[in-house]
Amino acid sequence: MAEGGARGLSGDESRLFLTDEQLRKGIEAMFFAYRGFTADPDRILAQKGYGRAHHRAIHFIHRSPGTTVSNLLSILGVTKQSLNRVLRTLIEDGLVESRIGTRDRRERHLYLTEAGRELEQQLSTAQRSRMRAAYRAAGPEAVAGFRKVLEAMMDPALRSHYNALRESTDE
Repeated sequence: MAEGGARGLSGDESRLFLTDEQLRKGIEAMFFAYRGFTADPDRILAQKGYGRAHHRAIHFIHRSPGTTVSNLLSILGVTKQSLNRVLRTLIEDGLVESRIGTRDRRERHLYLTEAGRELEQQLSTAQRSRMRAAYRAAGPEAVAGFRKVLEAMMDPALRSHYNALRESTDE
């Protein structure tokens, strides 16, 4: 939409049409918010020689104990080679356990070990603390709106993974 696209609209209608400048500000806010959201976990991970790929793997293995390598590949959208490097490190360091499938022996099911659960707890506590503070500052309507915006930005295939995770917990 052109720069002045919201002019002449009133009330609710004007909120549906954002200028390029308003969108740019939203994009920049997302970049800086992401930096803040990942800063605390990045410090914890750096002490152990891990990166964000390790964090994402730990997060989703925690959320779905017993998930398969194939499912994790689908959720993370990374190459098999990249995920194998991450998983090899996490397994060697005693944070993740890989078990052979009982129905299909070709499948590998992933579980966090006690040490993996402890690291996941450290990482998620830091992020929950930051999100809790932001949500409190923004208020309940903003929280609901923020979730709607994030869900609307998801690719349909990833939204199905997200919805499956949401359905597996009591919200």
